[in-house]
Amino acid sequence: MNKQQAQQMIRETFEGPFDRRCFTGFIKNFLNKITEDSFIYQGQYIPDSYKGFITKYIRLGKFNDGENRIDILIVYLTQDTSIERARSRQRNFVAGYLQGKYGSTNNKNAALVAFVSPGKRDWRFSLVKLDYMFKPREDGIPKAVEEFTPARRWSFLVGANEGSHTAQSRLLSILENDEQAPTLQEIEKAFDIETVTKEFFLKYRELFLRTKEELDKVIEDDSRIKADFEAKSVDTVNFAKKLLGQIIFLYFLQKKGWFGVDRDDDWGSGSKHFLRELFEKRHSDYRNFYNDILEPLFYEALRIDRSHDDGYYSRFNCKIPFLNGGLFDPIGNYDWVHTDMIIPDKLFSNANKTKEGDTGDGILDIFDRYNFTVKEDEPMEREVAIDPELLGKAYEKFNAIRPDNYAEFKKALKSGRKGEENKFNKKFGVYYTPREIVHYMCQQSLINYLATELESKVEKEAIEFLILEGAKYIEHLRTAKDKKEANENYRGDYKEKEHFVVLKKHASEIDTSLSEIRVCDPAVGSGAFPVGMMTEIVKCRMFLVETGCLENIYTDSCQEEAKRTTYNYKRDCIEHSLYGVDIDPGAVEIAKLRLWLSLVVDEEDIKSIKPLPNLDYRVMQGNSLI
Repeated sequence: MNKQQAQQMIRETFEGPFDRRCFTGFIKNFLNKITEDSFIYQGQYIPDSYKGFITKYIRLGKFNDGENRIDILIVYLTQDTSIERARSRQRNFVAGYLQGKYGSTNNKNAALVAFVSPGKRDWRFSLVKLDYMFKPREDGIPKAVEEFTPARRWSFLVGANEGSHTAQSRLLSILENDEQAPTLQEIEKAFDIETVTKEFFLKYRELFLRTKEELDKVIEDDSRIKADFEAKSVDTVNFAKKLLGQIIFLYFLQKKGWFGVDRDDDWGSGSKHFLRELFEKRHSDYRNFYNDILEPLFYEALRIDRSHDDGYYSRFNCKIPFLNGGLFDPIGNYDWVHTDMIIPDKLFSNANKTKEGDTGDGILDIFDRYNFTVKEDEPMEREVAIDPELLGKAYEKFNAIRPDNYAEFKKALKSGRKGEENKFNKKFGVYYTPREIVHYMCQQSLINYLATELESKVEKEAIEFLILEGAKYIEHLRTAKDKKEANENYRGDYKEKEHFVVLKKHASEIDTSLSEIRVCDPAVGSGAFPVGMMTEIVKCRMFLVETGCLENIYTDSCQEEAKRTTYNYKRDCIEHSLYGVDIDPGAVEIAKLRLWLSLVVDEEDIKSIKPLPNLDYRVMQGNSLI
C-alpha cells in the first residue's frame, strides 16, 4: 500500500477505542502473511493468579519469519486501571503463554499483543519477547536456560486519548512493504524508543529557540517588564527553559485526569487534553493565552491551596490540584500580576505546515503529537513514549546554554557542521551519562553503603542479591498465588536461598539503613543520579515489604503497614535522603522536575497526595568546586 493508505490505516486502528476488526486488518497488512488460527481462552485457560485482572484472551493467528514464531493475541483486562498499574503482570502472563504454561505448545518466541481495558478507550499495542541466556551444565555442555524473568515488553500507548504520530513514524515503513514480511528483528526495531527520543529532542530544541526569541521581543517592547526583569536578574534563556518545563510537567500529569475535573466529579475524571482545551477557550475566554490563561494557571491555580473547596477554581469553572513545590513559583519572583506578558498565541498553536506534512508547529501542536507516560522505563518494560527519564537526556543538552553563551550556541547550530553542538556542550561542561552507567553506579554505590553500614551482620553477597536480583524475585512473587509456596519454589541456587534467610533476619536494620541514607550529587545535571538512587532505595525497601520480611517486626503493625507504599517511600527518600548541586540554575529546575514526576506517578488517589515537597534547600544552584 502507499504511504497515504498506510497512514490512514494506522490512524483508524490506533486513534480510537479498540476495534477488533481494525486491529485484525492492521495485523494482516503489517505482517503480510499470518496463519489464521483464532481461539478464545477463558475460564480454566486463565491461571488462578491472573483471574483478578484478565477476563479472557484471544489468539488471532500465528506468524513465522523463518526463524521465529510470533503469535497475535488480544488480552482483555478486568479494570481500566490495569492498563497502567499491572504492567509486569501483563508481561508475565504473556511470557507464561509463550512458554506453554497454559496448555499450549512452548515453541513461541514472541507475541504481538493488544492489551485492552474494559472501556476499550485506552489500550496498548505491545511486542512481548522471550529472552534466553546460555548457562553451562555440570558436564560443560552449553544449554539454553530461561532467564528468571524471561520476557521483555515494548509498547505503544494508543486509544481515544492518544495520537498516532509515534506509531506512524515507527510502523509505517513495515506497513508500506507489501512484498516482504518483516523479521522479528525488524519488528523489534520498530518498537525502538531511541529514534523517537532523538526526534522529540530536535523539536524541543526548536521550541526553546523560538520561545527565547519571542520573550526577547516582549521585553524590548515593554519597558516596565524590562525594568522588572533587570531588577530581579531574570533572563530569557532560563525563563524559556522554565516555561517549557512547566508545560511539559502538565502534559505528564493531565494523563492522570487531574485537570479540568467538573465541580462535582471525582479526581481522575478530568480531560487528558486539558491544555489544548484551554487554548480552544473551552474553560475560559481570553485575549492572550499566556497572560490570561497560563500565568493564572501556574501562579494561582496550581500554587494556592484550595482544598477547602475540593480544588475548585472559578476562573476555569473546574477543579485544579494544588501542587506547590517551587516549579510554579514565578522565576525570580517577576511581577506577573501587574504586568502584561503578551507572548503571541501562535507560539503555542498555529496552522503552519511542517516539513513532515503536519499542521501546526507551536508548543501545544508539537507536544500533542507525542505520547507521554508518567511511568519511568524498567529493565524489562519499555514504552515507545516520552517519559521523565528520556526527558532528562534531552534536557541535559540544554544545560550548557546560558545568557552569556547563547549567541555562541546559535552560531554552533547555524554552522550545520556535524558535531558542533557536541563541541559546544563539552566546552561548557555538559556531558550525558547513559542510563546503563547511571544504573550501574547507583547499584554499586548502594551495595557498598549497605555493606559498610551492616558489615558485622550481613555479608556483601546477600546485599548484592538484594540489589541485583531483588526485582526479579519480586516479579516471581507477584505472579504467585501463595507467597510461602513461591519462596519455597524459587528457582535460585541454595546460596541465594541462604541470602534470603539472612535478609529476613536483618530486615529491620536494612530498612533503617535505607531510610537514613544521605546522597548528594555535586553536579546534578538533569537529576539522573538522585532519581536512580531513589529508585534503587525504594526497590530494596519494597522487596522487604513484598517478601514479608518486615512482617511482625514493628509494634504497631497496622499503622506501619499503611506507610509501606511506593509513594510514601519515594516521598520519604526525596524529603530526607537526596541532595544535589549544579552551577546552572536550569539544571536545578530540571532535577526538581524529575523528582516531582517520579513521586506523583505512583499514586492514583490525589487525596492521598500531599503538596509537592519544596526542594529549594535540597537541590540548589552552586559551585561545588568552591
